[in-house]
Amino acid sequence: MTELTQVAGLSTEQLPNIERHLDRCYLQPGKLPGALTLVARRGEIAYVKAQGLMDVERNKPVRRDTVFRIYSMTKPITSIAMMQLYEQGRFLMDDPVHKYIPAWRHQRIYKSGVYPNFLTTPASSTMTIRDLFTHMSGLTYGFMQRTNVDAAYRELKLDGSRSMSLEALVDHLAGLPLEFSPGTAWNYSVSTDVLGYLVQLLSGKPFDEYLREHIFEPLDMTDTGFHVRDDQLDRFAACYQYKAGDQFTLQDDPETSPFRRKPQFMSGGGGLVSTIDDYFHFAQALCQGGEFRGRRIIGRKTLEFMCRNHLPNNQDLPGLSVGAFSETPFAGTGFGLGFSVKTDVAKSQTNGSVGEYGWGGLASTNFFVDPVEELVMIFMTQLIPSSTYPIRQELRAIVNGALL
Repeated sequence: MTELTQVAGLSTEQLPNIERHLDRCYLQPGKLPGALTLVARRGEIAYVKAQGLMDVERNKPVRRDTVFRIYSMTKPITSIAMMQLYEQGRFLMDDPVHKYIPAWRHQRIYKSGVYPNFLTTPASSTMTIRDLFTHMSGLTYGFMQRTNVDAAYRELKLDGSRSMSLEALVDHLAGLPLEFSPGTAWNYSVSTDVLGYLVQLLSGKPFDEYLREHIFEPLDMTDTGFHVRDDQLDRFAACYQYKAGDQFTLQDDPETSPFRRKPQFMSGGGGLVSTIDDYFHFAQALCQGGEFRGRRIIGRKTLEFMCRNHLPNNQDLPGLSVGAFSETPFAGTGFGLGFSVKTDVAKSQTNGSVGEYGWGGLASTNFFVDPVEELVMIFMTQLIPSSTYPIRQELRAIVNGALL
């Protein structure tokens, strides 16, 4: 490892602090079942370390090819897929969504009441494709548990059912009010699932087939998909839920997991499983301007466009968010077309770079790309919810501290 990390410009003394920190603060105290971390710079993998167990009940250790539920780390992949179609002229960012989903033409905003007896008022603006990318659409998630609108999402199982088709999701959403007029606020939502539907609609291919042909196969992502194949079962991790006292309990057994079956609902917002090496291929393609091993998945200028802060007036998330949850700390962070984007290092209170972008998943997985330093970090574990511990900020501090 010494020679490789020197070539990559990373300290061989600092990188092992990742393992030591996770072991001391999370694995030994029983806060996490296991972890797998990868750090790469200038295209070279400088650090990979598996720790702990991927399946506590069966005493199976984490291994490099462990299959993880990546949940919302699906979103950047879906966003790239949609932007591939943008590069083909299939849509423009300011196209109204109702151009492609006619039932969404006359959208309304929640005023009062409970489902199905909502009182609403007409939206003051029209939802655009850009609003879906940036989570400024007025849509929400059922797990927010903040409003009567997200209560309706829970009742209709709009962000938790693997048996609902993308078409059914879009139809259900047409009958529900938005939480705010599009473009006026930020709220984490099922917007990226709608983008997945649009990928399917615009390409004329089932969403999973499109991803396989245009992203997974070009990037040699052989372990990534919407369900766990039989040949992957032995390395499919269990998923755990936090419980009081800094402990965890089994949330999803790999043997009986819904991820064992191909879903009807191909969730572009959170449906994929993957391995750390597969996701590295994707993240490294981003770090290299859209190509990996000579295969390009997105244009360099398109990717640069995606990784700008697209929030109005270059605001960060605290200035626009109406909800309390995101897969990233709010301060000093804007939002691009499918990624969070660091806009102010001092406000973010992390030792990274302006322009760093990435995202995370419900089960505490996370990745970031720093194009300034040509740096990629991917962290895999399986603990719900992702907000339980400040692991992401801690890992950034350690990884960025290794830069020479």
